[in-house]
Amino acid sequence: MKTLVIAEKPSVAQDIVRALTPSVGKFEKHDDHFENERYVVTSAVGHLVEIAAPEEFDVKRGKWSFAHLPVLPPYFDLKPIDKTKARLSAVVKLAKRKDVGRLINACDAGREGELIFRLIEQYAGGQKNGQYQSLGKPVQRLWLQSMTPAAIRDGFEHLKSDAQMQGLADAARSRSEADWMVGINGTRAMTAFNSRDGGFFLTTVGRVQTPTLSIVVEREEKIRAHRSRDYWEIHATFQAEAGLYPGKWFEPTFKKPSGEDADAELRADRVWNQREATAIADAVRGQPATVKEESKPTTQASGLLYDLTSLQREANGRFGFSAKTTLQLAQSLYERHKALTYPRTDSRALPEDYLPTVKQTFEMLADSGMKHLAPHALTALNNGYIRPSKRIFDNSKVSDHFAIIPTLQAPSGLSDAEQKLYDLVVRRFLAVFFPSAEFTVTTRITTVAVPAVPAGHHFKTEGKVLVKPGWMAVYGKEAAEDVTDAKEGDKGQNLVPVRPGETVRTENVEPKGLKTKPPARYSEATLLGAMEGAGKTIDDDELREAMQEKGLGTPATRAATIEGLLTEKYIIREGREIIPTAKAFQLMTLLRGLGVEELSKAELTGEWEYKLAQMEKGQLSRSAFMAEIAQMTEHMVKKAKEYDRDTIPGNYATLETPCPNCGGVVKENYRRYTCTGADGHSDGCGFSFGKSPAGRTFEPEEAELLLATRKIGPLEGFRSKAGWPFVADIVIKFSDEDNNWKLEFDFGDDKKGEETGELVDFVDGESLGACPKCASPVFEHGSNYVCSKAVPTAAQPTPNCDFKSGKIILQQPVAREQMHKLLETGKTDLLDKFVSMRTRRAFKAFLAWDKEAGKVNFEFAPSKFPPRKTAAGAAAPSAALKTAAKAPAKKAAAAKTPASKTAGAKTVASKSATAKTAGATAAKAPRKTAAGLQPSAALAAVIGSEPVARTEVIKKIWEYIKANGLQDATDKRSINADARLAPVFGKPQISMFDLAGIVGKHLS
Repeated sequence: MKTLVIAEKPSVAQDIVRALTPSVGKFEKHDDHFENERYVVTSAVGHLVEIAAPEEFDVKRGKWSFAHLPVLPPYFDLKPIDKTKARLSAVVKLAKRKDVGRLINACDAGREGELIFRLIEQYAGGQKNGQYQSLGKPVQRLWLQSMTPAAIRDGFEHLKSDAQMQGLADAARSRSEADWMVGINGTRAMTAFNSRDGGFFLTTVGRVQTPTLSIVVEREEKIRAHRSRDYWEIHATFQAEAGLYPGKWFEPTFKKPSGEDADAELRADRVWNQREATAIADAVRGQPATVKEESKPTTQASGLLYDLTSLQREANGRFGFSAKTTLQLAQSLYERHKALTYPRTDSRALPEDYLPTVKQTFEMLADSGMKHLAPHALTALNNGYIRPSKRIFDNSKVSDHFAIIPTLQAPSGLSDAEQKLYDLVVRRFLAVFFPSAEFTVTTRITTVAVPAVPAGHHFKTEGKVLVKPGWMAVYGKEAAEDVTDAKEGDKGQNLVPVRPGETVRTENVEPKGLKTKPPARYSEATLLGAMEGAGKTIDDDELREAMQEKGLGTPATRAATIEGLLTEKYIIREGREIIPTAKAFQLMTLLRGLGVEELSKAELTGEWEYKLAQMEKGQLSRSAFMAEIAQMTEHMVKKAKEYDRDTIPGNYATLETPCPNCGGVVKENYRRYTCTGADGHSDGCGFSFGKSPAGRTFEPEEAELLLATRKIGPLEGFRSKAGWPFVADIVIKFSDEDNNWKLEFDFGDDKKGEETGELVDFVDGESLGACPKCASPVFEHGSNYVCSKAVPTAAQPTPNCDFKSGKIILQQPVAREQMHKLLETGKTDLLDKFVSMRTRRAFKAFLAWDKEAGKVNFEFAPSKFPPRKTAAGAAAPSAALKTAAKAPAKKAAAAKTPASKTAGAKTVASKSATAKTAGATAAKAPRKTAAGLQPSAALAAVIGSEPVARTEVIKKIWEYIKANGLQDATDKRSINADARLAPVFGKPQISMFDLAGIVGKHLS
């Protein structure tokens, strides 16, 4: 009898065949499998089967309503996924073959891989008594944590039994069924609730998706609720015999407040009124002071090895990669290049018997041609750094998979992005074995005695000096300049010495006026961390590791969760910030108003993930978990069904623009913007408009603009009653019939073809180019550029393409020649008149065809200011980048590709800004800088009077701006002038883009 091996992907099946051939003989290739005398090897292409409620328990047609909820089927049917039916049929046919007596599950090691195989095997068994049953053939599990041939052969020698995998199988099925029950019932219940007034307002919820969204919304609520407060810091400069050193005033008796009502903005170094701050500065200025200081050694260890979430966070913070992109790159390095171990892991440790493999990996790296990595590997080998350590090798911290590390196979032919991610993993792998970095930390307290204050005024100065770089050497010398605390105020410098008993003099003293800042918005990196900690943002590696079992989702699913929120327009990406939309706030208001805590608290869903982990270990029964999910689902539907008030309580906006009908106050409620009369509290004149026409929710700024201008658009995101997306303007027009103003869609000239079905004639039109979707001609039509197959024409009355792009996008006119260029080359020139709908700020961007998203998106030029490096990130340029830098100018110039992001939802894949820099460097010789420019008196007060190169001036100015917190709290691109910078700027505030030009005027 033969054994059927079912892998998750075709590439893995091919790897298995290559690995087994030397030991079991040559395989013959067929259309959908490989076969020899012992084995038949085939694969799925991800999920081939999905669960579904049996016909009698599901509502297939008609409007979703509470009458059919909740849907709690006693069992689940299996349903082939349409696009992979052919592959499923082929795999099932092989599984049923009479000469196949045993099955091996070779799908990816983990919960999802287990589920993929189990559903295929069950579907192959067919229905008995109305339910799908197991095929009945013995099953074993191939558990691969590396895709090298040796690892595959070793996996076949140590197959796991079906009984060993039962806990994982139960958890996999329970996760799938729980997600189905909560997602289907929650989505239908919230959609039914939101569609009560007519129409169809799709409102998706999910067991992991919605708590993740609540994390983002709660942070945005804190940002909006924050009221900036003025405070002062007092900065002094002290004159010692050896030179000047800085200090910052603080109150030594200060204790951090605690309790729910504690003021979190209180600090030991903050003074809350200007008079007191000025009085302290005046009292100490020019006075003698005594000094006490303490110096002690300290160490800092490298970060732990990467799991998927920490790798996604690091890659997002360093390169701007989305979580989805990082997973795709890591999966490619694992599957295609065999350069990394399995990436979908939640472990940051290695097995205790893995030390020999680690040494072999170091030897491979030391002998490789990767000149930026090989010397560090050789250093570790020569100095005996690779030793057993519980921090690295710990079986208790290895789950289904171990940490992500390089394999024994040196990669070649990597893309620029793949090289960046590979280098990131390798450097962390090297660094974790190197010694800790060693520092000397000095804390100096300078006390100025004044008659009115017996204890005197105290100023603190902290210095942190790198003594031995240790693991930081792996990242280059830049890391020494970016150690913890090195750039916060007066920290990080090498202090001038002070003799024991020496009296110093207080020289310059300035009270610096500042404002408190709201918490930062989430980036993908920080959101992944919050998901991992079930809503608690934890930066410490060890603490995050301790919380990982209670996280939202799994490392393998978190990226998909974020992408799902983007697709459903619950969040948008703006730069690296993630911002919730009005639709997100509306959903959170609904869930809170209904009291559906299960879907609005991240911590509770984190507990569910913890229970699934318990089930995997056999510590919780599947039946108990599913009973709890069913109970929660019934409660959720009951709350929505029985809610009988007119609106949902919430924090709603009051618009500034008056009612167009009577001049009254227009206020927001859960469903509408409505006139509330001149006093803002009455029934008003009857004017109102829905917040979510055709399923698209207005942002408050959009509602304000619509009321003020009577027209807004064109806007995307609308859906017809049949579920088709469309783009339209929104207008408010006076209706004689209703004697009031009404909201309407305005399709311009497009309406003729789209609503009436009247045929469009492009005979006399001039094509602008080929449609990027179907290659048919694109024409100007009404307010859009459309594919000729996207509207009804004589040649094709039924449209079968949906390419359409507005002639005006966010107030930016898109000229015919720009659309022609986009169709011809993939993107327009840099356009500079876009206006953000959310912030109302103008911005520049390219319009580019995003093949992955299937639409035209924004693509942004790379920032003039590169992201700040972190200690782990001062990586040397990749080999590919070095090659680009040495290439002829013509070829290097072709590498210029601006970094990009989406217009609202999806990120457009792009070449790195680094590649552009490399290309530009190769194309043009570096400009010689003047080494001796003399700063003006005003500039010298900030950076010193010594002659300095122009590039150093900008660097010093930025260090001063950062150290003194002069970037505007609400707009990071604006710089506020303090007493020293005001004479340089000539005004109280400038844009960062004006800085170079202004500073240049102060150099001679």
